[in-house]
Amino acid sequence: MPPEPTPGGRFTASVTSTSTKHPAGSFRLEAASFEELAENLTSRLTVAAILANAGELTMLHACGVAEPGTGAVVALVAKSGTGKTTAASVLARSYGYVTDETVAIAWDGSVIPFPKPLSVKRGEGAPKRQVGPDEFGLQPAPAMPFIQSIVLLNRVQGNPATAPVLEKVPLADAVLALIPDSSSQAEVVDPLQSLCRLIESVGGVWQVTYSEAADLPAALEPLFRLQPASGTEWEPASMESSELGHLPAGSVQRRVPEDAVAIDGDLLVMLDNEIVRLSGIGPAVWEACAGPANLEQITNHVCRAHGQPEGYRAAVAGAVEQLLAKSILVCSGV
Repeated sequence: MPPEPTPGGRFTASVTSTSTKHPAGSFRLEAASFEELAENLTSRLTVAAILANAGELTMLHACGVAEPGTGAVVALVAKSGTGKTTAASVLARSYGYVTDETVAIAWDGSVIPFPKPLSVKRGEGAPKRQVGPDEFGLQPAPAMPFIQSIVLLNRVQGNPATAPVLEKVPLADAVLALIPDSSSQAEVVDPLQSLCRLIESVGGVWQVTYSEAADLPAALEPLFRLQPASGTEWEPASMESSELGHLPAGSVQRRVPEDAVAIDGDLLVMLDNEIVRLSGIGPAVWEACAGPANLEQITNHVCRAHGQPEGYRAAVAGAVEQLLAKSILVCSGV
């Protein structure tokens, strides 16, 4: 039964929580309706759980379902409002319901279930309805779930309906897709390397393009089985840099990133929770700027790696300007 409103017609909830990382705390919520209160409470508890595990777990913004017999989890990654809850409500009638919000993965591949109420859209501007897994007839998660596959959801709306298509995602594209749909990944030690190791361990990332959630069980069934680990396609990039201090006039130097990895000739660099992809001559410019370097020194370094095609000096100057604009490089006076 929903709680009765206060004499002022408001609904309230008081919550006390604790974790291994934070001292016990409490908060109070108030809303004009029970539905709004339930949505706010679910959201607040989800954020608290994410903060309590920041830096310890890789947390994907995904729904997760598990094969009951083996515990193999398929994580379906998508942004809010693009099909996670619907997919979970369909798949978890046959598979164990792990979550419709955050798939939390430990260093050893084990998954921590977060079987929160499913947040179901109602109408424009209305609070989402919080529906318990039992009300949908969903199966419980098995005792020891572990990550088996990671899938990007790509729902296509309109007529005619699209038959499901399952395809592999190149590693660099997968990392770029997962970072924005993860929580606190920058707080994990070596965040990009850690994510690359995870992707490698599950045999790469898949994307499923579909129209109807009812088609997902058959399309995803193979992904609950063991996938061969993909070969190593990445390596850590050198992040050694001279101490960033006063730079000589006319010189630039790269900032020290949280992490950087090289994938198939490209360089992925994480700075301030954002990730930038350097292609073409970008990685060579990055290498040249480990210490203070002027444009001539950078151009010479790039030429040793890429030669001297027509317009190479302008291309190097343009690349330096782009990296300065993205704050990957800093210049004298900054």
